[in-house]
Amino acid sequence: MKKTLAFFLQPRFLKFLLAGGIAAAANYGSRFIFNIWVSFEQAIILAYLVGMTVAFFLMRRHVFYRQSHHLAPQIFKFILVNILAVSQTLLISVTLVRWVFPAISMTYSPEALAHLIGVLVPVVTSYFGHRFFTFK
Repeated sequence: MKKTLAFFLQPRFLKFLLAGGIAAAANYGSRFIFNIWVSFEQAIILAYLVGMTVAFFLMRRHVFYRQSHHLAPQIFKFILVNILAVSQTLLISVTLVRWVFPAISMTYSPEALAHLIGVLVPVVTSYFGHRFFTFK
């Protein structure tokens, strides 16, 4: 338990959470704007692209300190890690809003809550993906 707590209190992980939180806010907030013009599913993907762009630049500069100066390979690797994360986000969000919430009669802002949960889930997998793959 102490090792787990120590990991989550490491400065790099805390910076990752802060950068990720800013990116998640950009992701989450932009989904409402995109949802004016496109479906919920499409809005999630477009919003994820907004959040992913914000996250890349914050993490490269403030979390992983540009471990390599080669931008193109980092962008490519960042995209690969985020394909997994957006898949997790989309699967969780759609599952909640289409099946879980109706099954429990949850009707208050189901899309907003489902998307919020979907954005939060890939935090740990993304951290390890970026630490050991994207910015190594």
